[in-house]
Amino acid sequence: MNRYVLFIASVWLALVAGCGESKSPVTPDAAPEPAQASAGSARRVTIDADAARAAGIEVSSAGPAALKESLTLYGVVQANAERTRNVAARFPGIVKSVAKNLGDTVRAGAVLATVESNDSLQTYPLQAPQAGTITARNVNAGEAVAEQVLFTITDLDTVWVDLALFARDMAQVRVGQEVSVRAVDGGPEGKGRVTWLSALGSAATQSRSARVPLNNDERLWTPGLYVVGAVTLAERPVALAVRSSALQTLDGKTVVFSARGNTYEARPVTPGASDGAFTEIIDGLAPGASYVSAGSFVIKADIEKSSAEHEH
Repeated sequence: MNRYVLFIASVWLALVAGCGESKSPVTPDAAPEPAQASAGSARRVTIDADAARAAGIEVSSAGPAALKESLTLYGVVQANAERTRNVAARFPGIVKSVAKNLGDTVRAGAVLATVESNDSLQTYPLQAPQAGTITARNVNAGEAVAEQVLFTITDLDTVWVDLALFARDMAQVRVGQEVSVRAVDGGPEGKGRVTWLSALGSAATQSRSARVPLNNDERLWTPGLYVVGAVTLAERPVALAVRSSALQTLDGKTVVFSARGNTYEARPVTPGASDGAFTEIIDGLAPGASYVSAGSFVIKADIEKSSAEHEH
């Protein structure tokens, strides 16, 4: 009897103690608090204008373009032979002085050296026949000279690009076609047109040459360096295109970044045909829309970094 009373008492005390716990009421119909959006969930980022310029971010307008079908050829930069002059002594004699060195820039009429004539024993100047750069010097003071070339002067304001044209390519290349030229190491780029096709081939390379003159006022092209040329064979117009450098992959989708002030936002797009430089946009972007045409990888990196920081 006493054990039974004690058991009942212990159960009653436990129930009383449990009734004393403080618990928040659960309301089944209550909606949970909305989660705060992450910085990267909107897939947009704001970049100060100065920082954007420093990062190489450029903005363009989406619009029509002509996609080019091209043929890739390889070649080398050559000095313009029509603007190269060899300089020799007018009369045999002894070189008394040399005034210019290899690599010097000279004006037309500049004195290159002085020579004492063997016949008259008079000293006469050896002058530059044109403006340009001294690309060869084969003389020193005190040397006897006759008809040999003493200096070579080259006008480097223009250069020639000679592209190797193999048998399989010959039927596709004609004088007048536009050519985009770039250095093989990703350096300078330029445009020109085919002005000459060699009549004879090279036994060593089994190729002919297609020549493309390029402006070289800024001295971007150095004779002797290898280049790649893309010869335009045909063009196809498309209604809407962006520069191919604008396209990035984000969350498994192809996107471009629209630009509004200092804010850049990812917009999924459906790309179409591409010629490497431009890509057709089938859906996702309106004509005239501002988009990031250069530096898009910087914006992608910023968005992904912001998203990763929020998740951690």
